[in-house]
Amino acid sequence: MVTDAVIVVVGYLVGSIPFGVVVVRLARGEDIRAHGSGNIGASNVWRTYGRSLGIPVALLDVVKGLVPALVGLEVGGEWVGVLAGAAAMAGHARPVWLRFAKGGKMVATAGGVSFALAPVAAALCLLVWVATFALFRYASLASLVTAVALPALSLLLGEPWPTVALALAACAGVIVLHRENIRRLLDGSESRFSRSRRPTASA
Repeated sequence: MVTDAVIVVVGYLVGSIPFGVVVVRLARGEDIRAHGSGNIGASNVWRTYGRSLGIPVALLDVVKGLVPALVGLEVGGEWVGVLAGAAAMAGHARPVWLRFAKGGKMVATAGGVSFALAPVAAALCLLVWVATFALFRYASLASLVTAVALPALSLLLGEPWPTVALALAACAGVIVLHRENIRRLLDGSESRFSRSRRPTASA
């Protein structure tokens, strides 16, 4: 039980690492929170600085969800994996290293957790995200569609109920964290990714 609790706590601490802040600070000496939407997630980093920084941040945010959930699953079983993954997602949304200030919107970190607990559903969700983004060029819309697809696919594929419950919680969390994006999508003011635009720190 002590080991399980340690894994969950470490999961939160790992999930709290604000890779968007760290990578941009190291690479450009700037604070991502002062640019673009002010969000620390990979989408804002990509939009502001381009793929050279956006891709590393996205991968690191995936890994910080994948590793705690995978360690929890291997050491303590399904429940510990679920709790460690949930802790990592909570850390990403409200990172202790940023004094619990607003963090990222949990999409990449939840994806990492899903790859640990339900890899087939996660792989299908990745295809859903890519297809939706390719069609509409809205990262927020792709994230929302994928968030809804995750619990549905987990249920259809017969994943254990703790994993399905986590997928439902992740879906709800992503929707709540994207409420401003939803408002902008509905009123037509959401920013669309452009193939031709060159991202800059002043974007």
